[in-house]
Amino acid sequence: MITNGIRIHKQGGPEEMKWQEIALPEIKKDEVLIKHTAIGLNYIDTYHRSGLYPMPVPLTLGIEGAGIVEEVGENVNDLKTGDRVAYASPPTGSYAEAKVMPADRLVKIPDNISDEIAAAIMLKGMTVEYLVRRTYNVKAGQTVLFHAAAGGVGLIACQWLKAIGATVIGTVGSKEKATLAKANGCDHTILYREENFVDRVKEITNGEGVPVVYDGIGKDTAIQGLECLSPLGLMVIFGNSSGNAPPIEPGLLAAKGSLFLTRPTLMTYNAKRKDLVDSAQQLFTLVESGKINISINARYDLKDAAQAHIDLESRKTTGSTLLMP
Repeated sequence: MITNGIRIHKQGGPEEMKWQEIALPEIKKDEVLIKHTAIGLNYIDTYHRSGLYPMPVPLTLGIEGAGIVEEVGENVNDLKTGDRVAYASPPTGSYAEAKVMPADRLVKIPDNISDEIAAAIMLKGMTVEYLVRRTYNVKAGQTVLFHAAAGGVGLIACQWLKAIGATVIGTVGSKEKATLAKANGCDHTILYREENFVDRVKEITNGEGVPVVYDGIGKDTAIQGLECLSPLGLMVIFGNSSGNAPPIEPGLLAAKGSLFLTRPTLMTYNAKRKDLVDSAQQLFTLVESGKINISINARYDLKDAAQAHIDLESRKTTGSTLLMP
């Protein structure tokens, strides 16, 4: 089958992204063919494109999408033609009008959640789920620091943490983003370009620091973030929007208060089918309950994905962004 999508033939800038015909592989016995209705844009897509995460080329970008099942392999019993499904996992290839996917990486979309919302929440929302429930199980009454609180992951995290009963300190890049983060449950916003976020966290917590720092920025914030932790605190570096975090010596963790450090990924946390399904169900339940509202603040035609990457990397976007096939 031939479809259309965005391919790169070498890793580099957004200019390497080309709209072209793509030959899809034959469906294997445990796979399904999906016709996309909405595609999620994520920072990891820029890492795959740029070479920060080396990938074999040529490559169709994207690991998140929602759509309609058009064909199923012979061993697939729990999905049928016409089912609405969503995913957020390898293999890459969501930046296309259609894609062949392993059936065990798909989840059915509940009737009262739209395809667009599903495509906007799968990767970001399940990332938040594992961060606040499994990497560090946040409890009511605790105070946490979440960087980039007005981003796609950040806005979901602020709402999820507020639903738990936590106090959220969030860093943001502008007053407009501070207003957005507060509207989504962030209790204290720090304008990181104007304020020293370490000093502000210490001020907000009366010098105690926080038990956990969630850092999707990496290079620009990781070392300073250690200063925000209380003794035995956990630094969670789950992304690299400013570049890879610098090496952190074990001795530094000891000197700062016997700290813990982890670099988790959604793919590891949801590698087992049971964990994937549970993570998606936790997310869908909170969205259906109204405790999490999803902000889709930009939509681009799939053909214009390069411009979407430019806007994402220049931090012009907030909330979730979709590519529309």
